Amino acid sequence: MSKYLLNKFLYTVDRDAELTERYREDPAALVAWWESELAGKLLNSIDAEQTTWLRLTDAEREALVAHDQVALFEMGAHPFLTLTLWIAMFERDFDEPLGMQLDYAAKLAHVELPYPAIDT
Repeated sequence: MSKYLLNKFLYTVDRDAELTERYREDPAALVAWWESELAGKLLNSIDAEQTTWLRLTDAEREALVAHDQVALFEMGAHPFLTLTLWIAMFERDFDEPLGMQLDYAAKLAHVELPYPAIDT
């Protein structure tokens, strides 16, 4: 498992409105595209230098495709990264103020200290 790669996915998708919408609409396609096109370039500044060892695990990929913030949190994804991305993708689906944030918190209410490590 690469918490770095998992968090890098969340970070890069959240910072690009087009990627955020693609992730909301077709998560499987976006995850596959991101992994094949961007993951191997993350540590390199030029296209000629790419790596093939950076791959999401099956569990990470499945959680990303399912938009499963609980599983992502349990794998060590940074909660601020998932929260900000989830706000961008799902806040519009809730009628009440802070509805998405309250739903997000309720889904993680079972988690007790110590939280999973979020360092990379």
